[in-house]
Amino acid sequence: MTSREATSLLSRTHAAEEWLRDQWGVRDWATLLAFGALNAPWLAKSLYGGSKASKRALLAGLDLPQDALPNLGSWKADTGLLQLVADHILAERPETVVEFGTGASTLIVAKALKLAGGPRTFISIEQHEEFAQKTREWLAEHGLEADLRAVPLRPSPGGWPGLWYDHEPLPDRIDFMLVDGPPWSIHPFTRGAAATLFGRIPVGGVVMLDDAARPGERVVARRWKKMWPNFDFVLDKRGVKGTLIGRRVR
Repeated sequence: MTSREATSLLSRTHAAEEWLRDQWGVRDWATLLAFGALNAPWLAKSLYGGSKASKRALLAGLDLPQDALPNLGSWKADTGLLQLVADHILAERPETVVEFGTGASTLIVAKALKLAGGPRTFISIEQHEEFAQKTREWLAEHGLEADLRAVPLRPSPGGWPGLWYDHEPLPDRIDFMLVDGPPWSIHPFTRGAAATLFGRIPVGGVVMLDDAARPGERVVARRWKKMWPNFDFVLDKRGVKGTLIGRRVR
């Protein structure tokens, strides 16, 4: 949920978030406040988007100009995640990619898929039309495109707290899923609802969860491991925020 411009430390408020909180009870508010306190050191650390050298290497490897990612850090993906994403796409050449949370990663995914060659499907889901449109323009400047969809948030499916994207229709098969939204300020476990789509990931397919070193995402990861024993999950600690990588093995 970020454009190429610099972003603030706190996420943007969404009308659906306000509606949800009107329905919250004491437990929900207690969870948000508790994890907000736990997240404070992590949020300060996340302002660092990666070294200049790692960004130069990432862009050079994708044949993108050095000014293609002017601002990283804060809510934007850092170079650790972006390099993981680029390497995965170039090595495994997924036919269908679905991303939740449009931004810097959208540019990297689109460029890596173009270098991978062949007809491929790339869908990026975002809750703010403004961000989606800015990202469309950003991609176009580099001769890239994606199916960017601005959709509303709704109460999360699958018994998860918070909100999730009202994203259908999506393909029945998703070879690579990247989860970088919605923001934790909706609920610390709100990204857990991505698991409702894991059945569409084939054997060998991969899901990546950004911000996986954060306390709320660690809880999500534990639940995913219990719910989906047919995935191997590993926490990759490269980059500032950590990335949970889940590969379907059976």
